[in-house]
Amino acid sequence: MAIPRLRRLPLPTTGLTVTEVLTSVLILTGAAFILTGAIGVVRLPDLLCRSHAVGKALTLGIFLLLLGLWAQLTDPQVGFRILLAILFQILTIPVASHLISQLAFQKNTPRWRQRPMDDHRTPASTEPASPALAPEP
Repeated sequence: MAIPRLRRLPLPTTGLTVTEVLTSVLILTGAAFILTGAIGVVRLPDLLCRSHAVGKALTLGIFLLLLGLWAQLTDPQVGFRILLAILFQILTIPVASHLISQLAFQKNTPRWRQRPMDDHRTPASTEPASPALAPEP
C-alpha cells in the first residue's frame, strides 16, 4: 500500500490540504515578524536598537515567507532558487545590521537616555584580577 502524499490529504474539518495550512501559517508568521520589525524601527529610540530590530525580525520574517513559498511550489528548480535566496538573506541581513551598528559605535552617535557606550576594545589592565591567577616569578 502506497503512503499518500501530504499535499493531497485533506484536513477533516476544513477541507484544506496540509500544504495549504502549512503555507498559510508560514506566510502569516513571516509577515507578522516583518511587521514587528517595522514597528521596532519606528518605535525604538536609537540607532543601535533599531538595527537590532531589523537584523533579527526581518531575517526571520523573510526566512518564513520564503519557506511558505517553497512549501506551495512544486518545481524543484524553483525550490533550489528559494533555498539560495534564504541562504543569501540569512548571511547578509545580520552582517549589514552589525556593520551599521559598528559604524554608529565608531561615530559615537547619541544613545537612548544618554547611556554610555562601553568600549570593549580597550586593553585590559596588566594587574591580575586575583592573586591566585598571578604568574609565578
